[in-house]
Amino acid sequence: MEFDLEYNGERPHLIIPEYGRHIQKLIDNCKALENVEERNKMAKAIVDVMGNLQPHLRDVPDFKHKLWDQLFIMSNFELEVDSPFEKPSREELQAKPEALAYPKSASKYRFYGNNIQTMIDVALTWEEGEAREALYFAIANHMKKCYLNWNKDTVEDAVIFKHLVELSHGKIDLTDRNESLSQVKDLLKKRKSTNKSNNKGGGKQRQDFKKKNYKSN
Repeated sequence: MEFDLEYNGERPHLIIPEYGRHIQKLIDNCKALENVEERNKMAKAIVDVMGNLQPHLRDVPDFKHKLWDQLFIMSNFELEVDSPFEKPSREELQAKPEALAYPKSASKYRFYGNNIQTMIDVALTWEEGEAREALYFAIANHMKKCYLNWNKDTVEDAVIFKHLVELSHGKIDLTDRNESLSQVKDLLKKRKSTNKSNNKGGGKQRQDFKKKNYKSN
């Protein structure tokens, strides 16, 4: 007895292997149908089967649209049926995406983070007055705290004021003001107290978890 065996290397290439070879054969048979109504009926049935094979697509918005697009892609864009959605084109699929520009850092002082530049830009749009002056010092204090996260020793207010002048392109200058920024110990104390409270909360949860397990055992 002789068997006519087919090897995968001799079979046609699968465009979307996730659906298997049987779906690909169904699509090829659907393309060969001459009757338009039969093609439309068979195409809808194939889309339903594809949806059953990929149940995770049901959580994707417009999953039916995605299935129909995959149907046309697997038919090599040669299937002529009435689709409820616009038929995709080969050029659209093969088009190269636009190149994304690398994010530009606001300045050389990366330890302040990118949001500090946004805060400065917003502060400059405020009307002159006490509120804007208070915001300037709030930004400077935040910069000092970020600096301490990067350099845990200490930092002079003059250094923060200098960096603020550079980041604001000379529009915010607190150098000649008589006010000082928050003390280093106060900024470090807030950070340590926050970490300590988080550790206590985590330790309490672990203790409660151990007690529950002990009671259950």
